[in-house]
Amino acid sequence: MFLNFIKNFLLKKTLKKQLLNVKEESLNSPVVRIGLVVDESRFLETNALKQEIILKGIVEDNIKIIAYRDNLNSKEVFSYSVFSLKDLNLKCEFTQKEINDFISDEFDLLINYYAEEKPFLMLLTHNSKAKFKAGFSTVDQRLNHMLINIALDDYKGFVYELFRYLKILNKI
Repeated sequence: MFLNFIKNFLLKKTLKKQLLNVKEESLNSPVVRIGLVVDESRFLETNALKQEIILKGIVEDNIKIIAYRDNLNSKEVFSYSVFSLKDLNLKCEFTQKEINDFISDEFDLLINYYAEEKPFLMLLTHNSKAKFKAGFSTVDQRLNHMLINIALDDYKGFVYELFRYLKILNKI
């Protein structure tokens, strides 16, 4: 409990420093590979969200999902990577190989499907090598290139709005 408090404090301090130096990137190529960061502490329809993205014309093999949970049950089995606060050391570095692989992947689009500012998720988003990032308007606007103002539970509406604007930008 106390260790988690220290981790959160150090994480917020590190994130605050890193967000001062946000570099602007833009999407110059069409969207083929998508990374999906989901906060499963608040939203449990990850597979339905993935299916909605597939219906928009993205190949299933080109979608990589990583999910965050406040409390991770070791007995549950997932078809995608799941992590929690324990996967962060005191130097604010991710210890799990799947997280580091996800961050180093150069996605054409990173969808940040979380509406609450959690430092752990924000650090993962900030460190990602994705070319273009989209997320909710309730999260720090320095993290995402495109902000969508919609309820967290309305995943169909979120995907519809996202792909509508990507078509306008000629990225699909």
